[in-house]
Amino acid sequence: MKKGTIIILAIIGLVIVAFMWGSGIYNNMVELEEGVNSQWSNVENVYQRRADLIPNLVNTVKGYAAHEKETLEAVIKARSEATSVKIDPSNMKPGDMKQFQAAQDNLSGALSKLMVVVEKYPDLKANQNFLELQAQLEGTENRIAVERRKYNETVEVYNKTIRRFPNNVVNMFLGFEKKEYFEASEGAEKAPEVKF
Repeated sequence: MKKGTIIILAIIGLVIVAFMWGSGIYNNMVELEEGVNSQWSNVENVYQRRADLIPNLVNTVKGYAAHEKETLEAVIKARSEATSVKIDPSNMKPGDMKQFQAAQDNLSGALSKLMVVVEKYPDLKANQNFLELQAQLEGTENRIAVERRKYNETVEVYNKTIRRFPNNVVNMFLGFEKKEYFEASEGAEKAPEVKF
C-alpha cells in the first residue's frame, strides 16, 4: 500500500471512531433527558391526583362548615391556579420551576388553612367520607415528596452528565441544557409554630 492510502484510511478510521464516540455520548444524554421528562410526568401525576381530590374535600367540608366560605373559595382558587401552571420539561425556562412551585405552595397553604378550619367541627372530623379524603390527601402529599425527590435525583444525574468532560465538549454542539431542581419553599427551614 502506498503511504497516502494508509494516511487516508487512518483518517477515515479516526473519523469513524470519533463519530461512534460522539454518538454514544449523544445517545446517553438523550436517554438521561428522557428520564428527566418521564420523572417530571410522575411529579405532574401526583400533583394532578391532589388537585382531583380537592373538589370532593371542599364539598364535604362545605356541608358542615358552610359559613367558612372564604377559606373554601381560597382553596378552590389556589387549585385553579396550581392546575393552570404547566411546564414542558423538554423546554423548561429558568423561571418555570419557580412559578410552578409557587402555585403548588399556594395550594398547600390553602389546604393547611382548610385543615385548621376543620378542627372547629367535631362532626366533620368524625365523618367517614372526610376521613377517607383526608387520608388520601395525606398519602398524596407523601407521594408528591417522593416523586419530587426522584425528580431531583434524575435531574442531578442528567446535569452532571452534560457538564462532565468530555461530554461538555460534545454538548457545545448539541445544546442540551441544564434542568432546574425542585427547591424547598421559602421558610421551610423553620419549624411550624403550633398554638393551642
